[in-house]
Amino acid sequence: MRFWNNDLLGGAGAVRRAATASLGRLAAAMLLTGLAGPALAQAVAAPDAFASRPAPVSSPQAPATTLAQRLEQALNEPASVESSGGSSEAAAIRLFYYGRGYRPAWTDNARRGELIAAVEASREHGLAPDDFDIAALRKVAARSDDDAQMIVHRELLFTETLARLVRQLRYGKVDPSALYSTWNFSPPPGVQERAQTLDEVLEAASLQSALAALAPQDAAYRGLQQALSRFTALAAKGGWPSVPDGPTLRPGESDARVPALRARLQAEGWLAEEGKGKAGKAGKADAAGERQGNKLGKASARGDATRYDKALAEAVQRFQTAHGLRPDAAVGSNTVAALNVSAAERVAQIRVNLERVRWVARDMSADRLVVDITSFNAALQLDGARVWSSKVMVGRPARETPVLLDHVQHLVLNPKWVVPPTILREDVIPGMNRNAAYLQQHNLRIVNRSGQAVAPEQIDWSSARRGGFPYQVVQESGSRGALGQVKFSLSNGYAIYLHDTPSRALFSKPVRALSSGCVRIEKPRELALLLLDDPERWNEQALAAAIASARTRTLPVGRHVPVMLLYRTAVAEGSDAADNMGTVSFRVDIYNQDPPLLAMLDRRSRPRP
Repeated sequence: MRFWNNDLLGGAGAVRRAATASLGRLAAAMLLTGLAGPALAQAVAAPDAFASRPAPVSSPQAPATTLAQRLEQALNEPASVESSGGSSEAAAIRLFYYGRGYRPAWTDNARRGELIAAVEASREHGLAPDDFDIAALRKVAARSDDDAQMIVHRELLFTETLARLVRQLRYGKVDPSALYSTWNFSPPPGVQERAQTLDEVLEAASLQSALAALAPQDAAYRGLQQALSRFTALAAKGGWPSVPDGPTLRPGESDARVPALRARLQAEGWLAEEGKGKAGKAGKADAAGERQGNKLGKASARGDATRYDKALAEAVQRFQTAHGLRPDAAVGSNTVAALNVSAAERVAQIRVNLERVRWVARDMSADRLVVDITSFNAALQLDGARVWSSKVMVGRPARETPVLLDHVQHLVLNPKWVVPPTILREDVIPGMNRNAAYLQQHNLRIVNRSGQAVAPEQIDWSSARRGGFPYQVVQESGSRGALGQVKFSLSNGYAIYLHDTPSRALFSKPVRALSSGCVRIEKPRELALLLLDDPERWNEQALAAAIASARTRTLPVGRHVPVMLLYRTAVAEGSDAADNMGTVSFRVDIYNQDPPLLAMLDRRSRPRP
């Protein structure tokens, strides 16, 4: 953080030492009187962090001391800055002003205008300018009087606004731990770093540019921003017409709903309107396909408008692909449901996903293994380049795959399976109560804590759920084993990991929320070789031979990469946001997590009294 120069202490070492020694007393007083929490008190008391601080403002020095004292007193009122979004923001604001000797920060009218413009621009990030009481900002900014009370009020109002805007752009408005009990991604930084950020933003040549740089800078975020702009404009124009329900509509058929389907796809840019040339890049068709489709679409418009022609079918396929639907051009209930989501609803969906990106942006390293829960896919990126991807199965809605930040501890070849508590309680015990052959049918056995086999007949299954279950239910490795041939052990305490599966036919399903929470991988061997990262010892043949031996074996990973289990219902397509023109892939909210996040995102922050 940049602070006043030591010359403000009069250049005298004795005065400086006295001021530094007083910091401990100041920290203790602040802590005891409730004017700051332990974090701020500790920061204030740290002499190395405040070696170049000015003398306390109560010491007579510059003519501005009276104004500084007023500002210091206002900041130390318990309710003065608590509306800034939380105790950590309030502490950062106090520390920020302490670091600058309580010198006013908003004396420049142009600087105040920059902040107002930045608040207005926050809507480009899916945030709400009204959340910052922009009317009050404009009113106060317009006043030019030198009344001390007014200046203090202006300082608190603008700095609180800046602190909240910094937090929302960089870390998100909503605290993700309020929605996810398992949340373990990097938390926002401490008080000192937040105070330093305030100082750096205010010292920047362009406040607006400095604030914009705090938001995620990757192509995925920028792509979502472009999509937000495009869908906001579509919503402002009235969106698009709905498509009536009815029997599944297939290419080549004639139906009275076809004109509505064509108008719907034209409104969003999936299909060119007659006389307006090529359709926008809302879909993924190549240029030649689009040109042919547009030609046929115009011919169709001149002929039978109720016929489901080739051009329309291609547009439907592009739409289906971007919405996680089977791209078969058959317009059934799922496709109609996706078509009839309004433009305003898509705007809201993009906004909540911009917030999700802000939550995890700091943990997005060049090496990462991302499991995209709602798209039922996973991808490994090494040194910034994608080197592997695979279909996956995730938890069904009753047993959600949690959002987690983790890492692969080790690999297990031919793994045994110890049934986790949830499956034991909700599947195995009820199964045994219904069918005495349940364990045998699922290749399961019971062992005690010493690993000795226990006969199922010795257990009172009717009371097992009520009285606890002192045994383990295990499944030996093999071709029928639930974990398949490779397990990727993670470090979390929720029994969530990645693994192979014998149920490979299920990967052909478009919706793969089918597991009990763990992630089943279609291509585990390729991933194993990449993580082992030892081509001389582990190649395809060596791995196949080790698996064929049927021996359970634990292997250390050679390359450690973060594993991110992410929940996203809107993702910008392509790696270059400048080329995708706001193209976004929407997914079904399989766990119904968008509505509570949207409600918290739209909740107005408590205004300053």
